[in-house]
Amino acid sequence: MGTDPFNATLGLEGLVNIFAVIVCIGLSWWGLQELRFDMLLRRPKSAAARLLQIFLSIALGYQVARFIIEYFHWSTWLHEMF
Repeated sequence: MGTDPFNATLGLEGLVNIFAVIVCIGLSWWGLQELRFDMLLRRPKSAAARLLQIFLSIALGYQVARFIIEYFHWSTWLHEMF
């Protein structure tokens, strides 16, 4: 009983995608630390403000990761053209 190569490839791709999303969320969190929330929010040190920062990091990081992953997929399809 061996592992199906197709399923193994999908598993590896899933693992890479998870890693890319987590890294991009971390980078967006790091980048958002420089944003001056005190200019935008009434209480920038409150729990609600931190939760907003976490949600913004997740949303931004996920979108950046999806772009990178899709760009990689598109670039692998280019060899079909030539």
